[in-house]
Amino acid sequence: MSKKRLPGSSLLFMLILAALVCIVPAWSQTFDTVQKNISEFSLDNGLKFIVYENHTAPVISFHVYVDAGSSNESYGITGISHLLEHMAFKGTTTIGTKNYAEEKKHLENLDKLYTKLLNEKYCVTSPDTQKIIALEKDFAREQALAKEYVINNEMFDIFMRQGDRGMNAFTHYDATQYVNALPSNRLEFWMAVTSDRFLNPVFREFYKEKNVVMEERRLRTESQPMSMLFEDFLAVAYKAHPYHHSIVGHMSDLKRITRTDVKNYFEKFYIPSNMVIGIAGDVKVKEVRKLAETYFNRIPSVPKPDAPRTIEPEQWGERQATVVAQSQPILIVGYHCPNQAHPDNEAIAALANIIGQGRSSWLYKDLVKEKKIAIQAGAMHGLPGAKYPGLLAFFAVPAKGHGIDECLTAIDEFIEKIKETPVSEKELDKYKRSNKVSFINQLKSNSSMAMLLTNSEVLEGSWRQAFANLEEVSAVTADDIMRVAGKYLDKKSRTIGKLITEQDEQ
Repeated sequence: MSKKRLPGSSLLFMLILAALVCIVPAWSQTFDTVQKNISEFSLDNGLKFIVYENHTAPVISFHVYVDAGSSNESYGITGISHLLEHMAFKGTTTIGTKNYAEEKKHLENLDKLYTKLLNEKYCVTSPDTQKIIALEKDFAREQALAKEYVINNEMFDIFMRQGDRGMNAFTHYDATQYVNALPSNRLEFWMAVTSDRFLNPVFREFYKEKNVVMEERRLRTESQPMSMLFEDFLAVAYKAHPYHHSIVGHMSDLKRITRTDVKNYFEKFYIPSNMVIGIAGDVKVKEVRKLAETYFNRIPSVPKPDAPRTIEPEQWGERQATVVAQSQPILIVGYHCPNQAHPDNEAIAALANIIGQGRSSWLYKDLVKEKKIAIQAGAMHGLPGAKYPGLLAFFAVPAKGHGIDECLTAIDEFIEKIKETPVSEKELDKYKRSNKVSFINQLKSNSSMAMLLTNSEVLEGSWRQAFANLEEVSAVTADDIMRVAGKYLDKKSRTIGKLITEQDEQ
């Protein structure tokens, strides 16, 4: 009796599958070990630390998670979270200055002059042009005097001199986060400087940096058609919740935000009870705690600020946002769905991945490979953030000779199919394996580990949920995916975003 030989590609697939079968259980056995190396403690002022001891290399990654992003902003100060992120690199009363006592006088004078300048520029009656010119001259002169006391980029430079190769920061809709990566013998250095960074900040060169952020908006949003579409798409999808405004903020707000606004925002949100610090690498938790108590306990305790009160109301019908620009046409279709902590989240994530992520996804094969009406198509889950209810969005870039409406019709047909056709066990198993491998890869990096722990702590209530999610992913069924498709992919609750060319508009 002859034996059948597997084709080369099938044999390769079986070998990879066998390897995964061997690797995943081995890693599953180590998940408990990893968790045993994670500790948490809170200081008297309410600041929480999560520490992962990993002694494989003499390095440490630090992740400061500030529970304040653009969703915490109100009208008049949109963009302030991102602006504050920029200002956090400007130093303290001892870093970045030659003589803070003298510098402070000029900073206060600048604030007074700027207030006068704003009042004159935006007065209800006609502005006094001559008065504005005079104030602008005084303001420029005062800026030059304040500049004499500044040591440029000293905050950044001292970290670089200590071996930091990962210093960074980023603002999101849900949070602002600060990142460092240092040799393990620089733990106390990080504690001393970072605690000073949040205890004694000086928002020097504020008005200069504000211009930088405004230019960033011009280049990255107002000059980029895709960014213009995304901004208008969110503004229409959310009529009440602050997810409706962009991270960079409105230009009119950026022009009028003051240094006092930033100071007040900092004092409200950059407080121990509203921050979580993740530390991963070659450290001992006892030493971390001792140094944290020495340096970070200096920051005064303040009650955690209230979350945004406004909840996005039920959507009563389909909405649409259209942007006309000299660009390739693009279509986005977004459906409201729950936040990351919701029980349906894992099923929705599986739906987005299997249906619309990668070249093997249903949507790509349908619109790009088979119908050939798009050159790109896919799905995105968790837009724009994960803390509050977000969007499951489908997108398509029409192929030459095909249009947005044709792609929308195809997506509509496709979504109805999703509600009635279960994904195969093979597709579901592939997703679950991929999810587990991705999680394992996160555990291998100190930086991604520190980020994972802080994000899970804030967004899901505990860093342990990051591990518990594996069980929840494993429990997702094909019926669950069909159920959430039927529940959330409702035309009444969707928003359509269209980027059309100027020629099409004509």
